[in-house]
Amino acid sequence: MQERTALEDQLTAIGRIEQELDDQLMLIDLGEAEKDQAVIGDAEVALKKLKIEVARRELEALLSGEADSNDSYLEVHAGAGGTESQDWASMLLRMYTRWAEQHGYKVEFMEETSGEEAGIKSATIQVKGRNAYGWLKTEHGVHRLVRISPFDSNARRHTSFASVDVYPVIDDRINVDIKEADVRTDTLRASGAGGQHVNKTESAIRLTHIPTNIVVYCQTDRSQHRNRAQAWQILRARLYERELKKREAQAAAEQAAKTDIAWGHQIRSYVLQPYQMVKDLRTGVQTSDTGGVLDGDLDPFMEAALAQKAFGTGPEMVEDVE
Repeated sequence: MQERTALEDQLTAIGRIEQELDDQLMLIDLGEAEKDQAVIGDAEVALKKLKIEVARRELEALLSGEADSNDSYLEVHAGAGGTESQDWASMLLRMYTRWAEQHGYKVEFMEETSGEEAGIKSATIQVKGRNAYGWLKTEHGVHRLVRISPFDSNARRHTSFASVDVYPVIDDRINVDIKEADVRTDTLRASGAGGQHVNKTESAIRLTHIPTNIVVYCQTDRSQHRNRAQAWQILRARLYERELKKREAQAAAEQAAKTDIAWGHQIRSYVLQPYQMVKDLRTGVQTSDTGGVLDGDLDPFMEAALAQKAFGTGPEMVEDVE
């Protein structure tokens, strides 16, 4: 049913785009015949918007990977730097939440560990909607922020790092076999807000996959059993994503986007002082609208990254900016 709904949406969109194109071209012909520049101008504006939508749907057609159409998990981790990096991690989490909401995706918070003074140490969200993983997988990597720190009484400029991990939600079409003997299960009390119940019972679950040292944590529900089931689902997703990355590396389709959460490994720089610019270091796409980007306007960066992967367009790496 999901595949049928997606195909119907695509076919409906094609018909609507064709009709819109014919209508606007007809308006331009009428405007030229009657020498009405206002009608011509409105039609040209509509055609430009239509062109943007067509380009986006063309890119969506490239999302044909095994799990591109699935829901997605997204994790944000603060790098070294204490409060400054933790605040930057919370800004990134807000940015991706806003992006998801703007595109009609549903967001569910799975886990969040608050910082001591401000921000977050880590957080995991699930983004639900068609092609959520296909779009978000381009955001996997280290993100760098340069700004005058609000936590520095001397108003000095600071550089902060945070990493973003993205992996698909596993559905019934994908089977991931995990030996229970390879997984260590720990129960602990949930942290953060949630009332007296979560603070008194050990409802949170932490799973450690011993062969890969992958650790997942879930405290989203009051029930330990539901948290356990959710944690196992996340673990399967992470192991599946690990296998996907291994295949891509073997095929030389892409290089790993993330290593250390530090200098030299970032995929994007967000500079707020002394000038304002967001620059993607893989594709060279940049903008001075830093406020718009931090409010979720990520489409130009995602589209460029997908196009580069599909067509090889754009530079593999450009010089970083300070």
